[in-house]
This record gives sequence, structure tokens and C-alpha cells, in this order.
Amino acid sequence: MRILYFHQHFSTPKGSTGIRSYQMARRLLERGHRVTMVCGSYDQGRTGLAGDFIKGQRRGMVDGIEVVELELSYSNKLNLLARAGQFLRYALSSTLLVWTEQFDVIVASSTPLTAAIPGIAACLRRRPFIFEVRDLWPELPRAMGVIRSPVLLAMLRLLEWLGYRSATRLIGLAPGIVAGIRQGGAGKKPIAMIPNGCDIDLFGGLRPAAARVFDHTHPLTAVFSGTHGMANGLNAVLDAAAVLRRRGDRRIRFVLIGEGKEKKLLQDRATREKLDNVEFLSPVDKATLAALLRRADVGLQILANVPAFYYGTSPNKFFDYLAAGLPVLTNYPGWIADLITDRDCGIAVPPDDPIAFAEALRTLVDRAPLLPEMGKRAAALAREKFDRGALADAWVDFVTADLLADVGRAGQALHEVHR
Repeated sequence: MRILYFHQHFSTPKGSTGIRSYQMARRLLERGHRVTMVCGSYDQGRTGLAGDFIKGQRRGMVDGIEVVELELSYSNKLNLLARAGQFLRYALSSTLLVWTEQFDVIVASSTPLTAAIPGIAACLRRRPFIFEVRDLWPELPRAMGVIRSPVLLAMLRLLEWLGYRSATRLIGLAPGIVAGIRQGGAGKKPIAMIPNGCDIDLFGGLRPAAARVFDHTHPLTAVFSGTHGMANGLNAVLDAAAVLRRRGDRRIRFVLIGEGKEKKLLQDRATREKLDNVEFLSPVDKATLAALLRRADVGLQILANVPAFYYGTSPNKFFDYLAAGLPVLTNYPGWIADLITDRDCGIAVPPDDPIAFAEALRTLVDRAPLLPEMGKRAAALAREKFDRGALADAWVDFVTADLLADVGRAGQALHEVHR
């Protein structure tokens, strides 16, 4: 079966961003399918291709995946207008490929919502379209105040409705996303919740008992790995660091790994307030990140206090922390906080409460002998519920279900004819 897979931010493990689409494409290959991945150029991603672009694209085989990389550079440092421009250019260029590529089924993965446009076009070719929704648009940007124009919001809602109505099947990455898809126009179409997963082979393994890759003078290292953007709300970390500094508690160090539009502002604030208990590191590839996480003590799952996030996100970093056997501290309620609390593999603190944030970390220092047990429970949760291999199998089964059923019916009809 030939799968035409659209994901603008595709990356191999050599990049510093999520690798869900890479892992799903690899599992499709292992199950005997052919995959063509259509992506753009992302500053935190690595497509695996090199060389010059010819007529706006370059092609090549990457670990068995045929990759079509469009000459569309994207960075999360871009302003809203520049981002929107790149999203639209990717959607239009991708839609052209719908008419020139040979395929049996299209998979389109958002964000952005414009990723649905080539999938909608697939309907004109009477091909199945599987729409994977990573974030609810326009709900999230509206809730964050990023998009306020009633006209633009109405246009995005129409595109959302068309995407859901055009799709044969839909995948949501979190409980709130699945509910939003259902309410947004999908009706009774098949919808599966398949969250991001834990790459246990990459991030797993025993963490050195006393190793510190950052600074040996601090008994507890709390690490955040991911985008430093408005949605991530990393001022909450600096607020907690300021509380600890005022109290003279030098036992905790924060390490923020990544890049983003807000990073320079965060660094300037840390310098201005003399927050020497905060360290900023550049983005790293997955193997390096795995080594860093194995030497940390706590993973920070931080987001801005936006209610739409509570049940509507499936953050890669959270699953990386679990796979690495790290206790997790989160600063917002929702399904992630419920998991952490129910499995006793970390601490959930109220949003916008730097004192509670700081006190939670001080509690973890005071309970340091219990941290390994919390880490073991985190790793057990990774294996039991979020193993990437099992989730990838479920994803492939769901994506190919209708076509395999058609093949089975055709085979049965042929068998009846020859009886």
C-alpha cells in the first residue's frame, strides 16, 4: 500500500524536535507499506536530506522513507504573519503533489490546521484521507489570544469543519482533542486517541546514581526540554527560581534545553534578576537529550495557564521524561496531571503559583531517597501505557483499516468467483 504522508515538521532522531511521524512511517515500512513523506525545512528538525533544492524541492530516501522536502524554511522564532505565510505555502505546494504522486491513502498531520488542505484535495481523487490532529485549531490560538480577528477565526473554523468532514478517519493525540474533533464536525466517523509515546529504547536504561552532567554542586537538577515559546509559559520556572533564590535555597538548579521566540527574553530576565540557579542550553539531538535526561532528577512539564491545554495537548517532553525514568513536575491540571498523581510518579502544582512550585521542588529534595521509586513508577507507566512500539502498531492498524478491509473483501469476492 502506498501512503502519502504530509507533516510539515517531519524530523529524524538527529533533529531536536518530535519524531512521531518518523516513527510511524518506519512502522508502516515494517508492515510492508511504501511511504512518501512530504515536509518543509524546520530549524529544529533534520529531514536526512542534503544538497540543492531543484524547483522548490529535494527528494531522497531516508531510512527507507521517500522524503520530499519543500524549500520552505520554518522556525518557531517567526512572527505570526510569517508563520501563517509558510503554513499556506506548504499547504498549497503539498496540494499540487496530490495530483502528481501515486498513492492509495493520504495521512495529514497537523499542526498547522492548513495541513488538512491536501487531505481535502484527496477527496477529489477519491482516496481515503486520515487526518491526525495534534492541536485543536483554532481553539488553542483563540484561547491564547494569538488570533483575535472574528473573520480569521471564522475562516479557520470552516477549514476545521471541512477537514473533519473530508477525513475518512481521524486521530487525536489527547482526550480533549478527540472531544473537540467530535464537536467540530466529525460526526460518527471513526476517531482514535493515540497519544505521543515513549521511545523506551532511546531514553530508557538505568540512570547513574550520582551523576550530574550539569553541575555537581546542586543536589537536584530539574530539567525542561522543548520549545521556549509563549505557549510554554517558562516564566513560571523563573518565578520559582526567584522564590528559591530569595529564600537562600541553593539545593535546586533549573536547566532549560531548547530554542524559541521567548528564549532571549527569558535569558535577559535571568541575567537581570541574577537567577544563577537557571541554566540555558541549546537544542540537542535525541541521543544527546537522552544522555542529559538520564543525569537529571526531575522533568518539568510546563505550559502557560490556558484551560484549553489541560486536556488538549500531548507533549513530547512528558513522554521522554517517563521513558527516561524521571519523576515529573507539572504546573497545570488536566489529563497529564491526573496521570502523574494517580501513578505517584511526580507532583502536580497549581498554575500561576510560584511558591507552590518552589515548595514542591523543596519537598522533592527533602524526599530525595524516594525519587528513585518515583522514577521507577514513571518508567513503568511508560512501558505499560505509552510504549511507542505498541502505539505505532495501533496507529498503523487504524490508518490502514479501511483499505485492508477493501482488499479482504476483494479477495473474498475473487475466491467466490473461482469456486
